Amino acid sequence: MTDHSDRVSADDFACRFDFQPGWIDLTLTEGSKEEAEQLARAAVEHFNPLTLLVPRESLVKELTDRALRADEDGPILVAACYSGGGGFLAELVVSSYAEDGVTRPTPAEVEPMLLQWSNVKVVGTPDVSHTDLAAGPAVRVQATLQAKRLFGIGSRLSESIRYAVFPPGTETIIEIATRWEVFERTEELTELTDELVATMRLVPLDADGNEIGAGS
Repeated sequence: MTDHSDRVSADDFACRFDFQPGWIDLTLTEGSKEEAEQLARAAVEHFNPLTLLVPRESLVKELTDRALRADEDGPILVAACYSGGGGFLAELVVSSYAEDGVTRPTPAEVEPMLLQWSNVKVVGTPDVSHTDLAAGPAVRVQATLQAKRLFGIGSRLSESIRYAVFPPGTETIIEIATRWEVFERTEELTELTDELVATMRLVPLDADGNEIGAGS
């Protein structure tokens, strides 16, 4: 029988990334509209007014709504990638999965789960690979997805990258999922996603949710 008494849960750590220019952290802690709007306004301040092609208030509203929608599913981190002109490029959502008393599945067991998407059809053959990240071993899947439009008229294509990361010393699986529709920038967004995921690290938290060692 395996002793898991030294294992930590998802509540014992936080995921941190080194965001490159273009990425906006939209993670909410309280989930309120006020918090989302404050975060959005702070993000818009970092856009160069000389290159911004959309009204600032419109961008604030878009970021506010995006943060609130993503927060409904209880992610541990949400980010979005925008062009310098204020155009939306891609969304990144990080979620954690663990169940008390249940042994974490292996990367091989998780791989077929990553090849399943709800309400969409995979177009072509997904690109599947296994890699070692600083945060632990991972399975990576990249695929083109096709979704039916409203009323079933026509279809909508998007590109998705999903990582399942297996941090050592835990029974948790971290899923990192990005998605975009601007296919002319697929090569760039693929590179940005992979570079961002490579920076992921787990920071231990104390009982109050504060980073252990922060400020020391």
